[in-house]
Amino acid sequence: MNNSEVYVGLDIGTTSIKALVCESVKGQLKVIGVGVEQSAGLNRGVIVDIDKTAQAISAAVAQAEEKSNVEIKSVVVGLPANYLQMQRVHGMITIATRGQSREIVNQDVIDVAREALTQSIPPEREIIDLIPTEFTVDGFSGIKDPRGMVGVRLEMKATLYTGPKTIIHNTKKAVQQAGYDIKDFVITPIATDFNLLNDGEQDFGTVVVDLGGGQTTTSIIHDHQLKYTYVDPEGGKYITKDISTVMNTSLRNAEQLKLNHGYAMASLADKEVQVDVDVVGQDDPVQYSEQYLSEVIEARVRQIFSRIQSKLQAIHAPELPGGVVLIGGVAALPGIKELAEQYFTGNIKVNVPEQMGIRHPRYAVSLALGMYENQLSDIDRLIKQTVQRVDTIKSPHEEKAQSTNINITSQQWSEEPVKQRTQRQTQQQSVAEKPQPKKKKQNTFSNRFKNIFNNLFD
Repeated sequence: MNNSEVYVGLDIGTTSIKALVCESVKGQLKVIGVGVEQSAGLNRGVIVDIDKTAQAISAAVAQAEEKSNVEIKSVVVGLPANYLQMQRVHGMITIATRGQSREIVNQDVIDVAREALTQSIPPEREIIDLIPTEFTVDGFSGIKDPRGMVGVRLEMKATLYTGPKTIIHNTKKAVQQAGYDIKDFVITPIATDFNLLNDGEQDFGTVVVDLGGGQTTTSIIHDHQLKYTYVDPEGGKYITKDISTVMNTSLRNAEQLKLNHGYAMASLADKEVQVDVDVVGQDDPVQYSEQYLSEVIEARVRQIFSRIQSKLQAIHAPELPGGVVLIGGVAALPGIKELAEQYFTGNIKVNVPEQMGIRHPRYAVSLALGMYENQLSDIDRLIKQTVQRVDTIKSPHEEKAQSTNINITSQQWSEEPVKQRTQRQTQQQSVAEKPQPKKKKQNTFSNRFKNIFNNLFD
């Protein structure tokens, strides 16, 4: 099997680690293996013990290897949105040769991306990704791929994503210590929002709530761009702790009670159905009703939804046409959709992968990671060359002389002379502030959302 057609999505969660092996067949992904291992060394989505996490990663990927019969060497790793910052950036280069316009090639795209990366990044942060919004050639904007066009000046507008060096380093170290190369780092909300939602949902706006084990991540995508993220420090693990505390039972028993008998809305549970609970310090099991168990679960889920609701109201997020999409393990609780309808407006739905063997919301992230890598365009890959520490991607359209590795780190950019960096930033600011001709409003509904989200970037 050609390894270039196989992508392994690695979702490093607080409660479990999922490795999903996907084979690309004519551009479509087919899941051929999955591995799941209980997590170790993580706290609220962040790796705090590299050795323990590396062992868990190794076990999960080994399971996926055995089931798929594929030797796995590299993985696509999801990064949590903890302390994620988003920033609009702009790059501009002159591509004329001896005053004459010429055809735009791959190296020009890389060069304009490098110009966009000329930002002052704090030493404790690192660039994760740079996603282009549009290219402009000699004043003609809205271009997605400028290669092959003829021009004098090339510009690029993009969104720069940065995160804490500690999180990135620990994740990278754990994966490498487990024995695998990192094909790509992908911010989890970018992978899920760009691949689990249809074109209309990405365009008009959708809220995605990832109900994970250690934390809950809420993100907003609009106009095909990630506009907002919020990480709540509670998730399914806290529901299990609540059950354990209230019913005086072990965490293992509490987890099984949640999975087998729990409801997100107690009113949907049957108070006549009794479940046996092994209580610490008692020889005989104690019976509790499913409704009582679900009341414990509902209380915690309501707290999470209430905080998300407050955050969305604080940024004046309106009712988005795409509604709210729920993913993650907790989204599998019966009644979660009905409970969410009490806090959020618009259509509410639970995303469940359709592929055999992974029909559960907890596999949404690992599947999205594989889908993301499979759908990267040549332009995306070229720009990633300016961001990735180790460039393993070469464009099929570029000559070998132009395919040299370009490793740009936040440290390298921050070491640029202050005077030179200030001059570049001043030039970028003057270009960005240059008055643009007003366009007629063709869709007041869409424009209203764009205006609301204009100030959401850090």
